[in-house]
Amino acid sequence: MTEQGLQRVVVEHVTPEIDAGRFYIKKVAGETVKVEADLFTDGHDNIGARLLFRHEKEAKWSYVPMQMFNNDRWSASFNVPKTGFYYYTVTGWVDHPLTWHHGFVKKFQDGQNLAVELLIGADFLEWMLTFANKADQKSIGKLMNLLRDPAKYEQAVNAVLSKEMHHFIDQYPNLEHATTYSRELKVYVDREKAGFSSWYCFFPRSASRVESKHGTFKDCEALLPRIAEMGFDVLYFPPIHPIGFNFRKGKNNTVNALPGDDGVPYAIGSAEGGHKDILKDLGTLQDFKHLVKEAAAHGLEVALDFAIQCSPDHPYVKQHPKWFKWRPDGTVQYAENPPKKYQDILPVNFENDDWQNLWKELESILDYWCAQGIRIFRVDNPHTKSFNFWEWCIAEIQRKYPGTIFLSEAFTKPKVMKELAKVGYTQSYTYYVWRNTKQELIDYMTELTQTEMKDYYRPNFWPNTHDINPYPLQGGVESSFIARYFMAATLSANYGIFGPVYELMYHDPYPGKEEYLNSEKYEVRHWDWEKRNKLTDVITKVNAARKVNPALQSTNNISFCDINNEALLAYYKKAGDNHILCVVNLDPYTKQDGHVHTPIFEMGLFPGEDFTVFDILTNRSYRWNSEWNYVELNPWDLPVHLFRIEI
Repeated sequence: MTEQGLQRVVVEHVTPEIDAGRFYIKKVAGETVKVEADLFTDGHDNIGARLLFRHEKEAKWSYVPMQMFNNDRWSASFNVPKTGFYYYTVTGWVDHPLTWHHGFVKKFQDGQNLAVELLIGADFLEWMLTFANKADQKSIGKLMNLLRDPAKYEQAVNAVLSKEMHHFIDQYPNLEHATTYSRELKVYVDREKAGFSSWYCFFPRSASRVESKHGTFKDCEALLPRIAEMGFDVLYFPPIHPIGFNFRKGKNNTVNALPGDDGVPYAIGSAEGGHKDILKDLGTLQDFKHLVKEAAAHGLEVALDFAIQCSPDHPYVKQHPKWFKWRPDGTVQYAENPPKKYQDILPVNFENDDWQNLWKELESILDYWCAQGIRIFRVDNPHTKSFNFWEWCIAEIQRKYPGTIFLSEAFTKPKVMKELAKVGYTQSYTYYVWRNTKQELIDYMTELTQTEMKDYYRPNFWPNTHDINPYPLQGGVESSFIARYFMAATLSANYGIFGPVYELMYHDPYPGKEEYLNSEKYEVRHWDWEKRNKLTDVITKVNAARKVNPALQSTNNISFCDINNEALLAYYKKAGDNHILCVVNLDPYTKQDGHVHTPIFEMGLFPGEDFTVFDILTNRSYRWNSEWNYVELNPWDLPVHLFRIEI
């Protein structure tokens, strides 16, 4: 028989816990981890419970007491001020001194003689003496002697009922037969940008202000003030590497490129090099490092695209043929997503007997760019690569370069997207671009923020990408662009846009597809980088609001408000004493109005109390004094309200 036979408390159903502890949950430094668990025992004894936690660099466990809040469900929280891994678990025990004390109080209230009860309490105190700190030992010894002195019965009873006795019982439990949960669970704590970021993407080759001229890193530097002025803090570039010539694609994805066609940046590799090299037309490595430095001076952190795919000209094809899939006719298998064909791209085959060297080489690409100062990677199509590889690779890079952020670009099956988040991706693209109706948006946000996903899946909302020109934007209606941008930036703490396509409201579609006509994936484009409009003004104001309103810096703090109009969406976010109410007109053509149910109780108000709502976008204030308040949004004016509630 083992000591387990004396462990009477059951500890189970600990949350958050991902797949029986197989994966870790995610937090940002400074946040709080709330832990719940079921704890119960046989009989009627009282039990005690603690939440244990420690940082990976700490050997000793810290703890906080847990409190029961409902039907043997207990909870407690701990803060995570430092980045890295924290461990946590739950322990529970039969609390005999507490059981005795509760019985003592009841017997006292019933007028019973408590002489024997005092002796029992003295025995508990004597046991506490063996491990109490020096400051308490004297007080415990004095109290113990008092309980054993029959001449001081009344004084002893009063002492048992005192706060001091409560303190000793709480401070010095007998954990000899405590039950500790079967697993130590983990939380990975990221830097702030993992949980709160505003991304801006553009193709460096389209950065030139001169018509028909290939952009350079120097041209990108000239755009930094514009992007910083709009309030973004992450500048993401699609691949900047040499582009293959063999099977190069032409404009609009034509199979045969014409002389002078620039090719697809995702067809990586040529005689000039591969993933650790730079397309000469963009500049040199020193030019790139200077751009990274200048971006930082403007409050922008550069993110690179990590695309594990090669052109037929990539050095890997000859150096490591085993890393690719070869067909019976001796040709290599190019990428396919029937009926689509990507003749200019060769997918890496993770099922080869040289897989260990493949893993090491791919990890070395990230290692190389981290050494150049990059700490954010947007990963292209991670769902077509091995989950095991990602789990190992991400952990290795974050071990070497703490704070490295990985954004998963996977628009695929839900379980696959979730698995990528579980194995280590910091942030994840979402289905937001295809959630358009009020109910779709509410249901999707509820799934992201009210289910287990909230603990490991950090959404990053994009209203468009360089791959996706969504149908609702193809009409080119200004209010649609404003509303879709606004929701991305206020529903989610992490969001991004592909520009300048988005803010210039370019919307020409490739016929019958959610793709851009004359897409920059296939050609260099020229844009009017000086242009400003209502949308750029909204972007600037919303990004400024995000930076000063903590309620907009979290995703999971959302609650939706009733509003008696299916074309109007209203949601509330709170962080401390910062209260934000957003209202969106989902109808891009027609003025809509209704009464929104304001969450006054969450705001700390009672019915009839006055409060002010200040629209950050229009600088207009309104005085409200009820739960239901009238709102009206004309899409031809502004289809959204961004209210800061002032109490």
